[in-house]
Amino acid sequence: MPLIETNVIPGASVYGVPQMSYTVAGAAGKDYSAALTAATLRESAAIEASAASYSAVVKERARKVDELGQVMAYLAEAFANLKVKDTTSNDTATVNNGAWVNGTALKYGITLVFMPNTAIMTRANIMKGQNEIQYAIDTEDNNLQQDMVALQGLLSKRDNAFSSASRIVRKADDAASSVIHNIV
Repeated sequence: MPLIETNVIPGASVYGVPQMSYTVAGAAGKDYSAALTAATLRESAAIEASAASYSAVVKERARKVDELGQVMAYLAEAFANLKVKDTTSNDTATVNNGAWVNGTALKYGITLVFMPNTAIMTRANIMKGQNEIQYAIDTEDNNLQQDMVALQGLLSKRDNAFSSASRIVRKADDAASSVIHNIV
């Protein structure tokens, strides 16, 4: 069934032009402006529902980027605490909040290599972990930006639908006022 259906009103004509009744998605007996307004508002509601799901995805991605950023901060702190500054050394450092850091990284599919039963990592493993975390942050940030652009497009469509409905109602009101003014 089309969004708006037209039906001829039997026996109703003005100067030989048959009068029409409009049905919007099952709601019969509306004039054209009411039908078009209802259709536009339904479109706007559908867009709003899509925007809500996109918004949830955007919030989840932002939370993930935030958590990965916290993991990266802990790894950067551990790297800064390495005692030997020679990049070829196999120095070790303790990662503060190591259990949370490891659990969060695992939650997002990243395996950090700690020394057994400790929160201690070697220089090489800290650097490897930083690279993997940074890659995950960059990937999620790119996806987040794409989702935000899509969300912005949906919200723009919704705003256009609302303003179209407003214009239709205003034009119908102006036309009715003009007819009443001309009769009087």
